[in-house]
Amino acid sequence: MGKRRLRLLSANIQAGNSTRGYSDYITHSWSHLLPGNGKLGALDAIAALAQDHDIVGLQETDPGSLRSGFTNQTHYLAERAGFSWWSHQPNRMIGKLATTANGLLSRIEPSAVEEYPLPGRIGGRGVLLASFGKGDAALKVAIAHLSLGNQSRLSQLAFIAELLSNQDHAVLMGDFNCDPGCREMRTLFQQTQLQPPSQRIPTFPSWRPQRAIDHLLVTPALSIAGMRAVPAAQSDHLALSVELDVPEAALR
Repeated sequence: MGKRRLRLLSANIQAGNSTRGYSDYITHSWSHLLPGNGKLGALDAIAALAQDHDIVGLQETDPGSLRSGFTNQTHYLAERAGFSWWSHQPNRMIGKLATTANGLLSRIEPSAVEEYPLPGRIGGRGVLLASFGKGDAALKVAIAHLSLGNQSRLSQLAFIAELLSNQDHAVLMGDFNCDPGCREMRTLFQQTQLQPPSQRIPTFPSWRPQRAIDHLLVTPALSIAGMRAVPAAQSDHLALSVELDVPEAALR
């Protein structure tokens, strides 16, 4: 069976904001609600990173609110990086000033893209599920940004596990806000074919990575040839860049 090597990227882009230290959460707090001159420059840097990949999953992209200057950041990145297909899932409103979304950029045409709200104590989380190919063998790529609370994450991962439970060719990527060894992650691994990561790659905070909370998980039928953490402009998370070998049959 032939295989095709794809390059995947998962990035929490923090809506183009710059965070270089914990103090910036206070001194730059206005940038999470208001537009700033540096955000398009940050998006251009993220586009330069994304353009070397085939499928990109975005978290904390702004779909077009005041803080982004009413720019749909997923669409902007698709155009700047030359992606033919893109989709987004607006999730959380921050007052009337800001909105966050999950985003998908792809050089391969999806056969379907579905949006699901995730359960949790506080609403505003979701999972974006893209299918490439058709039938039971199709490649499924899920993009999610999970809650900070472990009980909410437990219910969210149980929901995602139900979506991916019978999938042989599945990828789950995003900001999980937890280490791969936490209790709620063990539930995901027990209920799906998704495998724990073979290596722990710290991604947060980006200026001194200590916590492995961003993940790209795959099923055994998919083979990771390489994974590394890379800066996503000045986001507080590093992005994960992965080379993945996918059976050609999963893309037809």
